[in-house]
Amino acid sequence: MVKARVLLVLALLAGPAFGQTPPLGMGLAEPPAQLAAPLSDPLDRAGLPQAEAGVGAAAAPAPVPAVTAPQGGHGDLVTIVRQAHWLVQAVMAVLALAALTALTVWLHKSVEFALARRRLARALHMVAGAATLEEAAQGMAAARGPGAEMARAAASELGLALEDPALLPGTRDRTRLLLERIEAGAALHLRAGTGILGSIAATAPFIGLFGTVFGIMNSFIAIADSGTTSLAVVAPGIAEALLATAIGLAAAIPAVLIHNLLSRRLAGYRHRMTDLAAALEALQSRALDRAAAQGKGA
Repeated sequence: MVKARVLLVLALLAGPAFGQTPPLGMGLAEPPAQLAAPLSDPLDRAGLPQAEAGVGAAAAPAPVPAVTAPQGGHGDLVTIVRQAHWLVQAVMAVLALAALTALTVWLHKSVEFALARRRLARALHMVAGAATLEEAAQGMAAARGPGAEMARAAASELGLALEDPALLPGTRDRTRLLLERIEAGAALHLRAGTGILGSIAATAPFIGLFGTVFGIMNSFIAIADSGTTSLAVVAPGIAEALLATAIGLAAAIPAVLIHNLLSRRLAGYRHRMTDLAAALEALQSRALDRAAAQGKGA
């Protein structure tokens, strides 16, 4: 009996130490409280320990909303002009007026050159088909233009020489002088207005450069006032400066091209007028030679 009781006490003492539950029939009314508590699941649904899951949930940062970057792009040219300094706007206005002037001169001179060449071509055709200077002058009696004036001037000098034989020796020289003056007047009339193209071509880049310098100076002033070199501070002044340069070049380059084009057309027109003068002088020279031969024969 003593042995049995000793073994029972040892079993009671050893059971809690090794996590074993003693049999209920050995004098224990109820199991120990720590053994009666149900074992909880050591892993949560995500497969992490519950303690770690709780710490992660508490330490996880809140979701950051997505930020949409602003869409980049070039500024509107009209907006740049409106926001520019008033002096830069004045420079742009002057350059725009210069470009409009160059375009107007080109359109006007193109029409004027077309009409002048048509009249000169008609005069050349009539002189080439005429047998005498009088016939050519009568054919262009109602015509307009320098060609008709040259024909009438040559016929008038011939008539004066035939009426007064003393004028015969200097008739050719006087006729040549008159034709040269008519030719020079016609060329001067066609050249009128083209000089402004040269002025625009020479001064427009420098006017644009003035606007550029002033725009860059505004950029430096903006940097000094704001105390930062941010691109948002510098960009407006640089944009208006570069726009002034671009407008200056846009006014100068077409002016140069139009001036060269009109100069070539004027050179071609004067060459054809020289041909007309030579044809009229040839007809007059024949008439003078006939008159001289008739005088000698008489």
